[in-house]
Amino acid sequence: MKETAPEKLALLYERFKDVCLVEKEVWHEIFLPRDAAKGVILTSRQDRYEVVINDQEVEAALEANIPLGTNALAAAIQQYRDHISFIKKG
Repeated sequence: MKETAPEKLALLYERFKDVCLVEKEVWHEIFLPRDAAKGVILTSRQDRYEVVINDQEVEAALEANIPLGTNALAAAIQQYRDHISFIKKG
């Protein structure tokens, strides 16, 4: 199921950025703790999301921004949001 809730999308874009920076490449699967927006987080309960980037040029641009750091990657993700989607896996 494609995620469309604005609050959840904000968390997913942030998590995507963090994972890409740690792994030093565009990552196509991320995990987000359930109820991440609420106080105490149980990290043993996570939802898995497939990251879908619908344009290879966008993926290349994101990849190129990873070595430039947090701000550059965040700006690229913001610019290309329409090309990045998250599919919740069961």
